[in-house]
Amino acid sequence: MAYTKPDNQQERLEIEGWIAGFVDGEGCFSVSMIRNSTTKLGWQLFPEFVVTQGEKSRAALEIIENYFECGSIYLNRRSDGHREQLLRYCVRSADDLRIRIVPFFTLHILRTAKQQDFEKFVAILQLMEEKRHYTFEGLQDVAHIIQSMNRKVPSRFLKSSETTRQTSEKTKI
Repeated sequence: MAYTKPDNQQERLEIEGWIAGFVDGEGCFSVSMIRNSTTKLGWQLFPEFVVTQGEKSRAALEIIENYFECGSIYLNRRSDGHREQLLRYCVRSADDLRIRIVPFFTLHILRTAKQQDFEKFVAILQLMEEKRHYTFEGLQDVAHIIQSMNRKVPSRFLKSSETTRQTSEKTKI
């Protein structure tokens, strides 16, 4: 489905409102913290903006992808008994997140609890922009924020033996 950005303000406002509402229902702002032995502190951050839909609704994701002019749509194969596969529109580039996604959702406020996750997401991107995630304390700050987002899963970083050891060494000093 070919999509072109609206020429007039009314159409633009309609599509922007539709995108914000769609993301309120089907979107997610998340940051994964993954072990990576090649990094200085052994952990790497992966911020991403994701919108999911069943394969039959691919056109909706294409509208969003074309509007933002970044990101990609991926197929998530399901093994949970559903007949329809899931598609994910993902934006992972820190530059695209900062330049395209964050300004859009700063202007078009979400109306559900996702607004709080968005604000936490922006805070993490700011810490990354300031390079604070390259310090142990900065990673701890990020891990605490991540832990309070979305499903509120306990952070593996905060529970790791390495983190516990580094924290106890700092309190001994």
